[in-house]
Amino acid sequence: MRSYLCHKTTTSFTVDGRLDKEPWTHAAWTDDFVDIEGDAKPKPRFRTRAKMMWNDEYLFIGAELEEPHIWGYETEHDSVIFHDNDFEVFIDPNGDNQLYAEFEMNARNTTWDLLLIRAYRDGGPAVNGWEIKGLQTAVHLDGTLNDPTDIDRGWSVEIAMPWKSLGEIAGRTSPPVEGDQWRINFSRVEWHTDIVDGKYHKLPGRPEDNWVWSPQGAIDMHRPWTWGYVQFTTGAFGQGSVRPLDGLAERTALIEICEAQRKYRQQTGHWAKTLKDLGVYPTGANLYVTPSLYEATIGDYHIDSSSRIWKS
Repeated sequence: MRSYLCHKTTTSFTVDGRLDKEPWTHAAWTDDFVDIEGDAKPKPRFRTRAKMMWNDEYLFIGAELEEPHIWGYETEHDSVIFHDNDFEVFIDPNGDNQLYAEFEMNARNTTWDLLLIRAYRDGGPAVNGWEIKGLQTAVHLDGTLNDPTDIDRGWSVEIAMPWKSLGEIAGRTSPPVEGDQWRINFSRVEWHTDIVDGKYHKLPGRPEDNWVWSPQGAIDMHRPWTWGYVQFTTGAFGQGSVRPLDGLAERTALIEICEAQRKYRQQTGHWAKTLKDLGVYPTGANLYVTPSLYEATIGDYHIDSSSRIWKS
């Protein structure tokens, strides 16, 4: 699980897609992105990395995508952007695995924002009509768009998400306060293409590559418990450190129970009534089951049959 210390800035700047300006030059880069399934898979063909900052109005996200052929054809807001190569952001402010934001953009600066009530595997649904009001985005191209005759270097994105809009789903203080931790992940979709009649075409039958900041362990971005986490600070750039994720041991053990329950129900048609039935024995865990629901607890932490985690 990746982590990042996100510093507050008081410097004003224009969102133009460039990350070689103040105050971005002071913000640290994330680790390079890896395959969505983790290090067991090959290293991505092209480098991707991101950085973050915040102020009283916005969460700022910047990313740099190495790309020898920059292309993008989606032009309509809220279209399915990952049909193009894209950059994606996922945010679950209170880390409960529900009511989280997904945002995607392509090299044309076409955007898609949606809200997930819960993960698709837990029944969704996705609210496509949800909008990040006041959102600012920009793309800078280090090369040319949709021109197969040359070799490009890449593209960078710059995103400013208003705390006021994120506060609609936060379930906690927005903007954050010193030391708050939010679950966040980034993804890049990259297609294999060929050039036909002067245009980029995806290779038939060839799946896309999925490269991420914090690996998911499966080809599925909708596993919020595997996302990285961002810790917010008002300290100076280059100072401070990230503490372990709050409740990490309890959260990990509860997810183990949740995954075992899911598998058990798929096999038997009902929830296991005891931890012994599941074959998992986290220290201090308790399990409560009804015919249609279950809840497990470890100390002050809880998980239920919809994968929701919370602290009482």
